[in-house]
Amino acid sequence: MMNSLEPTDRRRWAALGALCTSLVVVTIDNTILNTAIPTLARELRATTVDLQWITNAYTLAFAALLITAGGLGARFGHRRILLTGLTLFALGSAFAALSHTSLQLIGWRTVMGAAAALVMPATLSLVVSMFAPHERGRAIGIWSATAGLGIAIGPVAGGVLLEHFSWGSVFWINVPLVAVVIAATVSLVPSAGGMVKGSFDIPGLLLSAGGLALIVDALTQASLRGWSSPITVLEIVSATALLAGFVWWELRAPAPMTDVRIFTSRVFSISNAILAATFFALFGVLFTYTQYLQFVRGYGPLVAGVGAVPFALVMAAVASSSDRVVGRLGVRSSIAGGLAVMSVGLLVLSIAAGRYAPFGVLAAIMALVGAGMGSVMAPATTASMSSVAPQQASMASSINSVVRELGGVLGVAVVGTVVATVFRSRFEPGVGTSTVDLAQIHADAPPVSIVAEAANQAYTSAMCMGIQICAAAAFLGALAVIALFPAPRRPASCPPADPANSGGEGVRSPSNP
Repeated sequence: MMNSLEPTDRRRWAALGALCTSLVVVTIDNTILNTAIPTLARELRATTVDLQWITNAYTLAFAALLITAGGLGARFGHRRILLTGLTLFALGSAFAALSHTSLQLIGWRTVMGAAAALVMPATLSLVVSMFAPHERGRAIGIWSATAGLGIAIGPVAGGVLLEHFSWGSVFWINVPLVAVVIAATVSLVPSAGGMVKGSFDIPGLLLSAGGLALIVDALTQASLRGWSSPITVLEIVSATALLAGFVWWELRAPAPMTDVRIFTSRVFSISNAILAATFFALFGVLFTYTQYLQFVRGYGPLVAGVGAVPFALVMAAVASSSDRVVGRLGVRSSIAGGLAVMSVGLLVLSIAAGRYAPFGVLAAIMALVGAGMGSVMAPATTASMSSVAPQQASMASSINSVVRELGGVLGVAVVGTVVATVFRSRFEPGVGTSTVDLAQIHADAPPVSIVAEAANQAYTSAMCMGIQICAAAAFLGALAVIALFPAPRRPASCPPADPANSGGEGVRSPSNP
């Protein structure tokens, strides 16, 4: 087993492959259940509330523990935390596959989410530490491509498995994948001890985990409880208080888990805000679009998943090669252009879906959306990580992961609420049914019935409005980048050695803070 990787060691690219595979395994579980929702509702007799918790338990634990995971990695070593997370993830997956009730599945999904929180920030921190500044942009581009790829191919993987196996297969598949990843990580990824000494920041852990858990629960449950319900309001107020207390404590703690002063960097703050907006659109669209393909268009899980393949492949290809575009255009132009392409693609998608465009046309439009997202994720992540000092990489990677997850959760919450509200307002229960739940309508009524057709039209109209909200978020993000992101230091025809530094003032290499 090797203990370090020199910058010239070619094995670092193989190690990057192991880290990216780790990332794909845990990010797939953010969306793989989207195609399994109808199956789970039938096999486990899961209610709408059960289905929401089966999906949200993973997200809740994941988001709540990301900052804590970064602190653990900085103290005990990122590879050690990564291996711990992978092991717990495999165990949680195995027990989830063996669940007989919704409650059991919710519990093991929570374990999987906690394990995933240990994995994601560790992979980014290790990428930053393994690559020299002149290669870091490309390495982070590949990492960003796989982060988005895992989320996008989740519905595909779920569709393939459900087409041939039982619902438990979406969890069993993780076990052999994790075994391979652990072996590769032990063999290729360098081992290094933690940099942080002293007592662990327990108050910071409790405040951050509590605040993030409450805000995620408030967002994920708002569509059911109502945004103005007492529980939702109480959770949002409590989360705000806890997170404000976290910031106050971290500014005064002798050994803070997170140096919140890194948000004073304009590049760091704007880059993370853009990532949040991108994942808002990504999660919001995928949440409603996969249900549209299955319920409204009548495609099976496999075909519905295949509809996201062009999107995933194009996004990965663009993200992994985005360092070249950044070298020519600069970070600001690359990110703003990507957001503009996203906005246009999503607007076109809302029109085409509303007119029941052919499957191939919808897939091509999703590929355009993927190209825009790929142009945003990698440059924004590289700029974010390059704007902090080396000793802050662990904190920065945790924050990076948190804003992605919160952006995604907010996207599902807002878009899901809009879609549900518009659907209920445009679909009148009756004609043999008293429910306004699309999945239940299709379970109870024949696909060609008047009730099902009315529900399909109402849902399509509602989904298109939700997608338009995502398009607006991307467009506003593009305007914000143009207005707020620092101007390039030098002409685009003379790119610097580190692509991350071409985006504007204040971006610096971690090796030269």
